[in-house]
Amino acid sequence: MTTARRTQEERSAATRRLLLDATVECLVKHGYAGTTTTRVSELAGVSRGAQVHHFATKDELVVAAVRHLAEQQAMLVLARPDLLAGSADPVGDALELLWKAHQGPTFDAAIELWVAARTDPDLREATTAFERALTARFAEVSVILFGPEVTALPDFQLRLLTALEAIRGLRMVSFLHPNPSARLDERWQRSKALLRPLFEVSASR
Repeated sequence: MTTARRTQEERSAATRRLLLDATVECLVKHGYAGTTTTRVSELAGVSRGAQVHHFATKDELVVAAVRHLAEQQAMLVLARPDLLAGSADPVGDALELLWKAHQGPTFDAAIELWVAARTDPDLREATTAFERALTARFAEVSVILFGPEVTALPDFQLRLLTALEAIRGLRMVSFLHPNPSARLDERWQRSKALLRPLFEVSASR
């Protein structure tokens, strides 16, 4: 009995994962308007009934998909305590990790939601909650990134928000140039140099 229940749970989790991955793919390829539950179901290879069972509405599906991948990306890029061990430039490397965490389809899909939410009150409420949760996740792992001495600064949260806003703004500009370019890296290096003093304790006291 226990084995059968575990198998059903595993199948359910696999179906959910297929739907979430297919949703992000649709958002990146077709935008929010072009992402439909029918298209997602077909791409995932599951029935519409199975899709509705897991996610009753399109908004619920797309927000869950981006939240799921954003958490995965944060864990992969940020939540390893050995990433900055022995770094000769811990502040610079920490900023690089924040930058890398905003690359790829997860951020592209999130932007599709943020833009669509401007004229959709229901989606806006869900997307706002997602954005807050994502920012909170970055704040949680910031001790690993910047170390306890920096995160103990009284206004550290404001410093972190400033860095996140700069990174997200620069990534949005990159949509105008879909192919990676040296110009984007130059802009990031310039921004990183300006952000660096925010996280250097000696310069903050």
